[in-house]
Amino acid sequence: MIITADIIGYIAASLTTASFLPQAILTLKTRDTAALSLSMYSLFTLGVLCWLLYGIYLSNKVIIYSNAITLVLAASILTCKIYNILSKKE
Repeated sequence: MIITADIIGYIAASLTTASFLPQAILTLKTRDTAALSLSMYSLFTLGVLCWLLYGIYLSNKVIIYSNAITLVLAASILTCKIYNILSKKE
């Protein structure tokens, strides 16, 4: 069986996107963001947005789908972090 670049891309996209699920679920369930870095999540979310725009520009479904999902997860965590900072919970 020959593994193509597309199959490797789908596997990589699935694994890296799925890696955010545990943190997103935990953060949204507990609303505890004290141990999370604001600068890391800000830069990461911006980077994922750039990857999404790049995927759209290339019309590459693997890049588009994986980064769209990751963007929602990362932005949810970032939003929770910012909310906690603004409401003085941190």
